[in-house]
Amino acid sequence: MKIVVIGNGMVGFKFCEKLIAKAQPQQFDIVVFGEEIRPAYDRVHLSEFFSGKTADDLLMSPFNWYTDNNITLHLSDPVTNIDRAAKTVTSHKGITENYDVLVIATGSSAFVPPIPGVEKDGVFIYRTIEDLELMQAYAKKAKKGAVIGGGLLGLEAAKAMLDLGITDTTVIEFAPRLMPRQIDEAASNILTNKLETLGLKIATSKNTSQILGDTAITGMQFSDDTNIEVDMLVISAGIKPRDEVAKLCGLEVGLRGGIVVNEQLQTSDASIYAIGECALYNGMIYGLVAPGYDMANVVATNLTAPPPLQREDLEPSINNDFIVSSSSIVPPLGDQGASFIGFDMSTKLKLIGIDVASFGDPFIQNKDTRTIVFEDTMKGIYKRINITGDGKYLLGGILIGDAEAYNMLLQTSKNKIVLPPNAEDVILGSRGGESEAGAGVLSLPDDAIVCSCESVTKAGICTAVSESGCETIDAIKKCTKAGTGCGGCVPMVKDLMLHTMKAQGKYVRNVICEHFDYSRQELLDLVKMDQLKTYDEVLDTFGKGDGCEICKPLVASVLASLWNDMILAKGNATAQDSNDRFLANIQKGGSYSVVPRIPGGEITPEKLIVIGSVAKKYNLYTKITGGQRIDLFGAHLSDLPKIWEELIAAGFESGHAYGKSLRTVKSCVGSTWCRFGLHDSVSFAIQIEERYRGLRSPHKLKGGVSGCIRECAEAQSKDFGIIATEKGWNLYVCGNGGSKPQHALLLASDLDSATLIKYLDRMLMFYIKTADPLTRTATWLNKMEGGINYLRNVVVNDSLGIGEILEQEMQALVDSYKCEWKEAIENPEIRKRFSHFVNAPEEKDPTMKFEPMREQKKVTDWK
Repeated sequence: MKIVVIGNGMVGFKFCEKLIAKAQPQQFDIVVFGEEIRPAYDRVHLSEFFSGKTADDLLMSPFNWYTDNNITLHLSDPVTNIDRAAKTVTSHKGITENYDVLVIATGSSAFVPPIPGVEKDGVFIYRTIEDLELMQAYAKKAKKGAVIGGGLLGLEAAKAMLDLGITDTTVIEFAPRLMPRQIDEAASNILTNKLETLGLKIATSKNTSQILGDTAITGMQFSDDTNIEVDMLVISAGIKPRDEVAKLCGLEVGLRGGIVVNEQLQTSDASIYAIGECALYNGMIYGLVAPGYDMANVVATNLTAPPPLQREDLEPSINNDFIVSSSSIVPPLGDQGASFIGFDMSTKLKLIGIDVASFGDPFIQNKDTRTIVFEDTMKGIYKRINITGDGKYLLGGILIGDAEAYNMLLQTSKNKIVLPPNAEDVILGSRGGESEAGAGVLSLPDDAIVCSCESVTKAGICTAVSESGCETIDAIKKCTKAGTGCGGCVPMVKDLMLHTMKAQGKYVRNVICEHFDYSRQELLDLVKMDQLKTYDEVLDTFGKGDGCEICKPLVASVLASLWNDMILAKGNATAQDSNDRFLANIQKGGSYSVVPRIPGGEITPEKLIVIGSVAKKYNLYTKITGGQRIDLFGAHLSDLPKIWEELIAAGFESGHAYGKSLRTVKSCVGSTWCRFGLHDSVSFAIQIEERYRGLRSPHKLKGGVSGCIRECAEAQSKDFGIIATEKGWNLYVCGNGGSKPQHALLLASDLDSATLIKYLDRMLMFYIKTADPLTRTATWLNKMEGGINYLRNVVVNDSLGIGEILEQEMQALVDSYKCEWKEAIENPEIRKRFSHFVNAPEEKDPTMKFEPMREQKKVTDWK
């Protein structure tokens, strides 16, 4: 059977791959026509082209894959004519091929609104590698960018603009909110704030009426008579199906485009199929890769199924399930084989470092449903779930800022798994602190689809681990294809792999990423033994490739935890998280906050006056925090060293509010002033905070010291909490507040101060050496086999015989502490980093706008 495929994109390639895997040897003669100059490549990860990946890195397979599988591939040669009567196709270069079956996988093109001036230089679409190469060349002379489109593709294009170095970029959306098809208004507001914090400008409810300029773009005019200066524009306002060749040959197409198909993906001509974004099924174009892959699988399955027998060829023996012939068992008459019946458009992605996800029906709201919403505007987290009126089943939801539970929530919704009695636990975590969603991966049915792109079930993944010996993510990808599409299922695949291996009694290594085949704990020990001090040294010695956003901050954290060196020195700056790079938290609108350390919350009147003077001089918004510190908001990047100088001169130092390190040790006034206080909680809190200041760890650390059982310092909600007793101090560990609050647990009772510090040294160093990346102490303890009893045995009873080593390592970090602010202002090379314009270091960012609010200021919302 000769099969001709028109289109060599991701879906066309996947069809060929599926067909070859299912077919008998020599069953098909396959010919593929592709419009682009290169074989199929990964459009889902197209933006990684600007992060260092080459066009060859993005290829779906090596060049020789087609010849190795006897596929004839014509590149740069689109099909221009289909002769349905003769069953032939003719290409642009004049090549004619006959076919038995024709598969149209032409995909879609970018929708370009009919805006006057759209043809000008500097206006691009964001669709192919060639588009990206043109953007890359033009961006070298561009300073102000814009993107038309605030949907998935538009925000990807905005990330591309940032990657190209055009930090002054505006996202323009016609609808009143970003991503209107995936998220609600509240979620969009959170997303907008987070994007603005990264420096993007967001303009919603904007209709572009004209692109300004002579031959090249210089600006954009809107229908509300406003305009902006722009010298580079990317249009990413949606897609339109590529159905031109289908129209020419008379196939049925939809009123708004798309080749009409049935459940078997057949067009109005039974010999011609359409799959992917060019296919219109049940009035809908599916614009994600996963449904395209499902379509490819349906057609490949049906083409490789045994041909249906004619009725006269059949034996008379018939049962309810099969028709039995002398030669084979075939599906019953009328059974059409595999079918495409629509696809769940749930999606999860990371937009410019921000988790965004929606699943099921994210918007449903009626008398038979209930909605539960968690919103944290400070941290930029929004979670919404829609459940049935009886609270039993999950119908859909939205996640912004924290989508860790997405895969389990999606499976809970799709498989109608009964929710826990407190339905909010699936997004907030149970009262014990562990997420119900995260703990339930093994409760999924075996036929639950874990990888939607490749239709891989839970059973398929577990079998690959238990029977085929696949014990790495790469091995599972090669064996099952799970995780090779959009990649959204990889966390769940990893969980299933680890659970299956543990069930077999195997040792589980939680490796960092594809660039480091080690766990965090193993890498920390290796770096220490080899005395490595920079990210490049670690990558060259123990890694491969160029690194990624997972391993770079992790290695930077390991180096800081081991050596306590200045994090911006020795070439480590580029490996740091965004806040660490500037020793300050970047805030909404692109300004920064300054948080000096105030140990134990105690401050003198003189220091208060200095903070007031600095805030007044640099026009900073001032607020007292829940951690007994004073935050100064709205600082320009170039002002940070000057602000630090004045604060350091008054005796302040960095509060490390920007780092994964000790933040605060909160205290009550204790016995010094309170009639109920048993001990001097303030002095002890100051001693503890000054001991562990600057301590870098897998996640942030917070402490508290209360002078009596009334617990005014809320010590039991901290990573470590100390409460006075009549005999000394009780030490509580591994609690936290936030979106998943958990009480700290008692580690030891009635301790004297020296013993408590010894135990705390051991606990914190044990946490630093053994915790997974970005894991709070509460989660670390929850995952620890043996829990608090095991931890108590290690710390108090020294069951591993490492107590003295842990104490020595902690003391070395304490002795090597230096204030990072002070080091930054005294180092000319580091200080040069703190300027918005390299060629005009004293110039401030002109796009930062503020407005008055209660005798202070706030960021002006840009619309």
